[in-house]
Amino acid sequence: MKNKANLKTKLKKIKLFLTDVDGVLTDGGMYYNNEGMVMKKFYVKDGMGASLLRRAGIEVGLITTDTSPIAQARGERLMFDYIYIGIRDKKKLLDEICLQKSYTYENIAFIGDDVNDLEILKTVGVSAAPGDAIPQIKKIVDYQCKYNGGKGAYREVAELILKTQGKKIKYE
Repeated sequence: MKNKANLKTKLKKIKLFLTDVDGVLTDGGMYYNNEGMVMKKFYVKDGMGASLLRRAGIEVGLITTDTSPIAQARGERLMFDYIYIGIRDKKKLLDEICLQKSYTYENIAFIGDDVNDLEILKTVGVSAAPGDAIPQIKKIVDYQCKYNGGKGAYREVAELILKTQGKKIKYE
């Protein structure tokens, strides 16, 4: 983890928290049944983290290279502001979001765990990785979570953003 004071300054500027799906919102496992259908397990407390951010006025979104409808369904259920499925160039999409919303990179946080997240993690204002991210990712992020993907990493960063910005964690 890099300089804590610098991280606090960066976290105060966040208006949008984006996430990868597999390995962040899930544990990276894929479950197949006899018919070949894929299932993924999501952690309910991570979902609540997205809800708390939205209630505090911080936008949330997901960007995944996966093309299965499972991530789409999870993003819709959690009422994510942005749901991007089948995205190979996450950095290019980030540029489009910034242009559309008049955000700068420093207004965006991203949590990712693998090589397909490298470029976006190097670009955003705050970069984070689950505790079980690959070493190459852990080396470059601003914040490394105590929790693993699919086991609270997303919620950990969500609460860090809320706490640093002085926003109450409220549930209605």
